Amino acid sequence: MRSKAELTQELRTMLKDVFAAKAAGESHGRLARAHGYVDGYMRALLETDVLTKGELLEIVASERERVSGPAIRTIEDVSEFAA
Repeated sequence: MRSKAELTQELRTMLKDVFAAKAAGESHGRLARAHGYVDGYMRALLETDVLTKGELLEIVASERERVSGPAIRTIEDVSEFAA
């Protein structure tokens, strides 16, 4: 059985590939298929208790930031507009 670190690294690689493909303007069909693979992989990691939801969100956010750069606004900035 693969370790948590190996499974997490595989997820990071899959996410990096999806975010890079989106940034490169890949076709909708390819992106949808890639998203499906990643979604299924993340669901399996959650259902087998390899990762918690918080850990998963942290990984996704860090990989998105690595490919796309930092977020433009923080949650606090957005909540000011909602009030």
